[in-house]
Amino acid sequence: MVVVYDTTFEGLLSAVFEVYEHKVENACIRKEGVDIPQLFEAPLLVTTDERKTKRVLTKLKILIGEEGIIKLWKAWLTEEDDAEDCILGTIRYAIEQKVNVLSDFGNLWVLQLNQQLKKIGREKHRMEAFVRFQLTKDQLYYATVEPDFNVLPLLIKHFQSRYADQRWVIFDLKRQYGIYYDLKTTEFITFEKEGRADLKIPGKEIFQEKEELYQLLWKDYFKSTNIKSRKNTKLHLQHVPRRYWKYLTEKGIDFD
Repeated sequence: MVVVYDTTFEGLLSAVFEVYEHKVENACIRKEGVDIPQLFEAPLLVTTDERKTKRVLTKLKILIGEEGIIKLWKAWLTEEDDAEDCILGTIRYAIEQKVNVLSDFGNLWVLQLNQQLKKIGREKHRMEAFVRFQLTKDQLYYATVEPDFNVLPLLIKHFQSRYADQRWVIFDLKRQYGIYYDLKTTEFITFEKEGRADLKIPGKEIFQEKEELYQLLWKDYFKSTNIKSRKNTKLHLQHVPRRYWKYLTEKGIDFD
């Protein structure tokens, strides 16, 4: 049976509760809006219930601890097709064993969960390294990204610490939301539909007049330090895959 929940992590935990409540043996959990093959029977639609979510969290805290719950959440952030099934499988295994199973890589679900954590961990570190801000006329540092996974929630701590004295926004174009730091706190933001068209390539009029000059200077500096005789394109691509080049100011010059 397919169990359908809203797009929140709390909704997923409510779905897990319903799987046990209805004793669904072969459950397949999916977000609402995802196409479900017609060969499946009518899905079980789950409404997020705070009480049910808390009961699942309480059980998980006993079995795998708060750190384990965070790992499940990070795996969910990968948004991979089988992420929910992997999380459910890991929870089932933990309940069966009555211990913390997250280091038991002999179990297929736990192994798969660990693989998802490695993927999103790599994406997080790359975003931390490759995000490039531009300064707007109202003294706001602005950057856009299109990560493979939903890593914005994982970037907050890093950028809030590193740029604590600056107002900034990092906007995920793929998922149409961002994180905004106002010198005190960081919050999630979205834009009205009418205001989204120019997010990917914002007009020069919104940026500081000196911003273009700064970018040119940075490109010139980077080009001057690039020693052609020591160029190793293969190694460079291992550390900076092409799909990240669109974020990098210095990639406005030819490296090949």
